[in-house]
Amino acid sequence: MARTVVISGGGTGIGFTTAEVFAAGGDRVVLLGRREEVLAEAVEKIPGATYFAADLSDPGATRAAVDFIAQRYDGVDVIVHSAGGNGVLEDKVEHADPLEAIAHDWMLNFRLNTLTAVLLTEALKEQLVDDGGRVLFITSISAFRGSGRVAYGAAKASLHPYVVKLADDLGPRRITVNAVAPGLIADTPFFGGPMTEERLKLRAAETVTGRVGEPSDVAATLHFLASKAAGHITAQVIQVNGGAKTSL
Repeated sequence: MARTVVISGGGTGIGFTTAEVFAAGGDRVVLLGRREEVLAEAVEKIPGATYFAADLSDPGATRAAVDFIAQRYDGVDVIVHSAGGNGVLEDKVEHADPLEAIAHDWMLNFRLNTLTAVLLTEALKEQLVDDGGRVLFITSISAFRGSGRVAYGAAKASLHPYVVKLADDLGPRRITVNAVAPGLIADTPFFGGPMTEERLKLRAAETVTGRVGEPSDVAATLHFLASKAAGHITAQVIQVNGGAKTSL
């Protein structure tokens, strides 16, 4: 039976690959994100997919997205939170005061990574189907390591206790809640452009598998966690990083 799968940030990178995987398994996917042109292009490549463009860090826009879903689907089976980023794709803002620059960076990362996931979850959780519903977050290796972009890592780390509490709240409805924390996934817009071959080799050498991650690695993990076979896995953070010990 086809499930309804809502994927934020589903127009590019991990989110898009995840949408492809769920659709290939016969599920209906709904893509959410801020850039309508990106979403429109994505659904052309995914059979049966629909989209709604919204800034999910805004409560009103999030409510509009949820209303769109409620009008078209009888419940939601799976939510995948792929929206986020470290701010490199955002419009640059100059600050004369270094403290203002720091405040802007931290607030931006909180809005992009934490608020988007929390608002969408809270707005959609009553539409989740009982006995098999799934809520899946994408966090990061940066949430565990004190290196890389600290504001980004802190924003992702803030989702981990939310995963545990949400799993506790939704457990009586037999809905599971988990997070997947990837290491370096090279083929995404995360860094604002392709990485050099030299840097990719260095990062691959930091893993025990000898390679950097691919969007399909994360998508496959998410697809399993959304399956019936994973029904006893909840309140967990699954790391998909090839054994890497350093951050992004």
